[in-house]
Amino acid sequence: MSTHVRKPGWLTINVFNRLVAWLTRRGISVWGSRVLAVRGRKSGQWRTTPVNVLTLDGRQYLVAPRGHVQWTHNMRAAGGGELHLGERVDTFTAIEVADHDKTPVLRAYLKRWKAEVGVFFNGVGPDSPDDQLRRIAPDHPVFEITVTG
Repeated sequence: MSTHVRKPGWLTINVFNRLVAWLTRRGISVWGSRVLAVRGRKSGQWRTTPVNVLTLDGRQYLVAPRGHVQWTHNMRAAGGGELHLGERVDTFTAIEVADHDKTPVLRAYLKRWKAEVGVFFNGVGPDSPDDQLRRIAPDHPVFEITVTG
């Protein structure tokens, strides 16, 4: 498994993520944003971060553009979590998508959010050939989520 991680800088942590999370908690979705809540794999405490939920062919996905970050490790351990938008809370289960099945999901994700996250994909974009998307797939965890309540 890849250990690829692109840690966010001060501006992202202290300004952008906080602003998006603040708006999302008040029910204003920024380009499909939700606040992801997942239990910490060591502490058991709820951890939150803003995410973009991708809907593709009637299925929903969470993609980790920055790589194998803390929420992805927690998601693997917890097997699900919650998505918050304002007062609405959707509980879900999550199954990690195998690297060889990620190509259409990564392509759709980049098509929708390339302006926001494209820098994390090392020059690969929505119009890149399948082999380039397959090459970067191990660096970007993808979870298919199923809302349960």
